[in-house]
Amino acid sequence: MSRALTLGTRLGQALARAEHSPRARRVLLHPVVTRPGYWFATASGLLWGGVLSGLRVRSRGGVIVAEHVPRWAFGRGGTTIGAVYLTCDNASDNVLAHEAVHREQWRKYGLWFIPLYLLAGQNPLTNRFEVEAGLELGGYVRAKSTRAPKGSTEN
Repeated sequence: MSRALTLGTRLGQALARAEHSPRARRVLLHPVVTRPGYWFATASGLLWGGVLSGLRVRSRGGVIVAEHVPRWAFGRGGTTIGAVYLTCDNASDNVLAHEAVHREQWRKYGLWFIPLYLLAGQNPLTNRFEVEAGLELGGYVRAKSTRAPKGSTEN
């Protein structure tokens, strides 16, 4: 394992432990600490998304959307970096509502969001940040049917 990866893993684990300590939370998650990271992430996302989308960037659904970004430039159907959502063509109202929650997570955690998200795991069904953002809205699970089950008598 590389030295940087080991250090990143240790940092992420320390952050996860600190998240359960009220005192550490107050310090590490204070806006004075996290907000500059959020702004940096947003500026980076805007630069990355702006360049790769050919400046096709607009505000929609509570996030800044950079559409027509090449698929190799982000994960899954899209990725939110700070307040910027990078996607090729996955910008439905539901997805944008999901991504707006991720924007708020970035605001709360700043750059701490990166190791915390990675520590939460790559399976969206068990990743607490994806669950909080809404698995149905994000397209990870199908919406529950409103139809009555077979054999039931609905009046």
